[in-house]
Amino acid sequence: MHDADLQFEKLGLSLPPAPAPVGVYKPCLVDGKYLYLSGHGPVQNDRSLIIGRIGRELTAEEGKLAARQVGLTMLSTIKTNLGSLNKVKRVIKVLGMVNCTSDFEKHPYIINGCSELFASVWGTDNGVGTRSAVGFGSLPDNIPVEVEAIFELY
Repeated sequence: MHDADLQFEKLGLSLPPAPAPVGVYKPCLVDGKYLYLSGHGPVQNDRSLIIGRIGRELTAEEGKLAARQVGLTMLSTIKTNLGSLNKVKRVIKVLGMVNCTSDFEKHPYIINGCSELFASVWGTDNGVGTRSAVGFGSLPDNIPVEVEAIFELY
């Protein structure tokens, strides 16, 4: 079995605090061998959110880093609720939503920030699943990226 916790440690990144719901929903739900994560935003280590629209306040590169931060926030939710990243067998599906100007067209590039993180934690076989990357006219609190995902558990 791949040691995702050790792999994450080797990356030298830190996990932000797992966000508490601000609406009527669960951040994660286990159903049989599947873990469903609600949409997550880019929570920073001080609990603040990265804010801004890509193509206006943020560049594509800053958007990609924001997507990586969303991935870190999702990993924090997994670790907080399941105790270990090693409980995840593989990524099944990622939906990446990009808050961007109407002329922005590089949504997949932005969501790669999250997808590349998952691949580095669980490996390219298990860390890469199916994916959609789409543009939105706005997202909650003007966050640049929101991502939801489905994982298979051991």
